[in-house]
Amino acid sequence: MADRFHRNELDGGKYLTLHEFVKAAKQKLNANIWDYLIGGTETETTVARNRMAIDTVALRPRVLNDVSKVDASVDFFGHKIRLPVFCAPVGSLESFEPGGGATVARGAGQFGVPFMLSSVSQPGLEDAAAAATGPKVFQLYTRGDTGFIDDYARRAAAAGYDAFAMTVDTAHYSRRERDISKRFVKSWRAANVGMNHQAALNWEDVRRFKDTHKIPLILKGIGTAEDAALAVQYGVDVVYVSNHGGRQLDHGRGSMDVLREVSEAVAGRAKIMVDGGFCRGTDLVKALALGADWVGVGRLYLYALAADGDAGITNLFEILEDETIKALGLCGVNGFKELTKGHVHVGAPPVVWPDVHSAFPLLRQGY
Repeated sequence: MADRFHRNELDGGKYLTLHEFVKAAKQKLNANIWDYLIGGTETETTVARNRMAIDTVALRPRVLNDVSKVDASVDFFGHKIRLPVFCAPVGSLESFEPGGGATVARGAGQFGVPFMLSSVSQPGLEDAAAAATGPKVFQLYTRGDTGFIDDYARRAAAAGYDAFAMTVDTAHYSRRERDISKRFVKSWRAANVGMNHQAALNWEDVRRFKDTHKIPLILKGIGTAEDAALAVQYGVDVVYVSNHGGRQLDHGRGSMDVLREVSEAVAGRAKIMVDGGFCRGTDLVKALALGADWVGVGRLYLYALAADGDAGITNLFEILEDETIKALGLCGVNGFKELTKGHVHVGAPPVVWPDVHSAFPLLRQGY
């Protein structure tokens, strides 16, 4: 896989570094959509802490191991995927590229990683599934009663989704001041009609879902060990550590900090997803060393979607794969199964002040 990427690189691929997608996306998107993409809630402290939490984990490489055949693939609900990565759910994908969720499904499938479709993105559950060639997950914002939830769960199962995610960290819609200060109102705000149902969601709803449906259940938005333990108690299949990319609760902790305590609480009894600022191959190595099974990227693939549609998403993951294979090999392992907590050091001093783009220092240098 790495050799194939290098051939593309030598052939002069359209994008050769991850930061190029960021530049291209900013050029193509209008200012309102750009701010929706990069912004967080209120002071955007949680956005910055996501990167700070990643940056304060350092790698501890081992040497003199044969790492001539590194393989970054992992299992995902019975599918072999090329990286332990998925496209996290994002509302109003059609604002970044007209095909929305269908384009993301194609791009992710062409490369060989899953996508997770948000219930507030077009073209909708069935049409996005029809465009998919790889694993897929449906994510629901609860805007109705139990019948509403059951309808989506049955439709997702019928459309071949591998799992169903219930979002649990949006009981109240946050104050996203980039949008508010510009008086920018978009379709995703209208989608918040029925928020009272989301606010009323509780653990008994989780129990009822597990008793009613066979499709694997993911809880997205877990932020503490206590809730992770409860999720396992209620039979949840995947605990998804997320702070909504810093877009819900301000002054929360970075997801990488939360991941460590969640991993201990889950103790192998469920799978773990995580998102929140992850955008480099080394980020994936750190997350899996600390207990994640799969890492969601959100803003990262949106840059590629806006820049070049499904081809951009595929191109982006090829670069991320190359970064990941190099990071694994230089850490002295041939794949994620060989990775341990001994390959990371928690508490290293950060060297860059964190922000939404601090993982791409060449942007600051004008490249």
